[in-house]
Amino acid sequence: MQEAEENWKGKPVQTAPKKRKNILRELLKAGKPTLGTHVHVTWPGMVEVIGYSGGMDYIEFSGEYAPYDLYALENFGRAIDLFPHMSSMIKIDQEPRTYLAGRAIGSGIQNLLFADIRSVEDAREAVAAARAETPRTKGYVGAAMRRDVGYLLTCGSQIYVDQLQDGVVALMIEKDSAVENLEAILSVPGVDMVQFGPADYSMSIGIPGQWDHPRIREAEKYVIATALKMGIAPRVELGDMRDADRYRKMGVKHFCVGWDIDIIHKYCKDQGAVFVEVFGKERGMAKGRRTLKRAELGYAAARKRKEIVK
Repeated sequence: MQEAEENWKGKPVQTAPKKRKNILRELLKAGKPTLGTHVHVTWPGMVEVIGYSGGMDYIEFSGEYAPYDLYALENFGRAIDLFPHMSSMIKIDQEPRTYLAGRAIGSGIQNLLFADIRSVEDAREAVAAARAETPRTKGYVGAAMRRDVGYLLTCGSQIYVDQLQDGVVALMIEKDSAVENLEAILSVPGVDMVQFGPADYSMSIGIPGQWDHPRIREAEKYVIATALKMGIAPRVELGDMRDADRYRKMGVKHFCVGWDIDIIHKYCKDQGAVFVEVFGKERGMAKGRRTLKRAELGYAAARKRKEIVK
């Protein structure tokens, strides 16, 4: 099929898009470090602001936590396409994972992070939700007239199949059963990346919120070491890249840093503290100042315990 034809004005128009680039996949193939960031909003303007920074390889939309609709996903995908140096990811709820994966891919979000993996079967289902339904790839995704294929230009084509194969499949290892069956889960063909989730894991073993507990730390180290041994990329979420050194020494080189809501929350707290310091007496906020100080100390302690990080 030709990639371009002339329209009625004699001008060239694209009639069959080339296979979409996937920056995250390209960097993984090359064995290079990667950096992403999280957003809870699908506003295209936020995508553009991040893209103009030039600092991120991809943006993860935290769809497991945030509200969105299918129109928003498409516009998120369009904004990502403005930046050749950047791709995207979405964090997928455990159900209905196959439906959500298909609609995200169709919107142009190429890489998928599946939450709440508990078993080998869950891992297989996640991979299948991201791959084409062919004898070779054995996925669940069929032909679909969506924006990732120009709606109708490469629908059901080999380009489409190859494009789906390029999508990065990442799994959250955050349940006790997933840690216990980790090697079997990581043996599932098509798993590209894993991330340990201390919050869910602490709940699943009966010590919720104790993220620095020795059992949590031990499980995290085990997940990272096992992933590296089996050739799967471990990813770590951080509030700040300055905290990455401990993980770098463990062999981790894939990070996703910061959450839009956390950044805004911290900024507002900091500015509120400065305002009270300057105008507290004039506003009669002496008591409020003490309350705010206690809140600040509580926030700092929570950050130290990583309770603010999801």
